Amino acid sequence: MNTLVIYTHPNHQSLNYTFLQEVLRGSRENAKVKEIQVLDLYEEGFNPVLVFNEHKRRRDMHSDPALAKYREQLLWADKIVLVYPIWWGRPPAMLMGYIDQMFASGFAYRDKGGLLPEGLLKGKSVVCISTMQGPTHYPLLMLHNAHKVLMRKALFNFVGIRKVKFFEFGSMESKRGKHAQKLERIYRYFQTAN
Repeated sequence: MNTLVIYTHPNHQSLNYTFLQEVLRGSRENAKVKEIQVLDLYEEGFNPVLVFNEHKRRRDMHSDPALAKYREQLLWADKIVLVYPIWWGRPPAMLMGYIDQMFASGFAYRDKGGLLPEGLLKGKSVVCISTMQGPTHYPLLMLHNAHKVLMRKALFNFVGIRKVKFFEFGSMESKRGKHAQKLERIYRYFQTAN
C-alpha cells in the first residue's frame, strides 16, 4: 500500500505536526505499507490561489503542467491521509486551495451528462485527522457535521473514494485535551491499518 500524507499547518511546533509524526511512526511499523510520501503544503510553498483568465482556463486545470507532480502523487497513492486543523468549522484555506486545484474535472471525475459524474479515483481510501479548539462534538451539534459532509460527500464520494475515516479531535488547546491518548490512538491505528 502506498500512502500519501498531506500535512497542512504552518507551524512545525504545533500539535498537528506531532500527529503527523505519529502517522509516520505507525505507518513505518505497518507491514502493509510499501512506501510513504509526505506533502507539507506550507513547506512546499503550494499556491492555493485559483487563477483563471484568457491564458489559464478552468477546463484545462486537469492538465496544468504546474500541478503534474501533485497529480502523480494522488494517482500513486492507495491511501491519502490528511492532517490539518479545523478553523471556522472547515479545513484551512491552504488545503481547500489544494483540493480546488487537484480534484479537477478530467482528473478526479468525469461528467457523464447525468446527475452525478464518474469518479476517477476509485479504489483509494482517505483518512482525515483534524484538530480543533472547541469540544469534539461541536461540529456535530452546532454545525450539523458540515466538515464531514464537505469532505466525505461533496469531495471524496464525488470523485469515487468511498472509504473515508475521520479522527476529529476537540479541546486540543486545553490541558485536559488528553493529547497523549489521542496521539497513541493515531499511532496504533496506522500501525495496523489496511
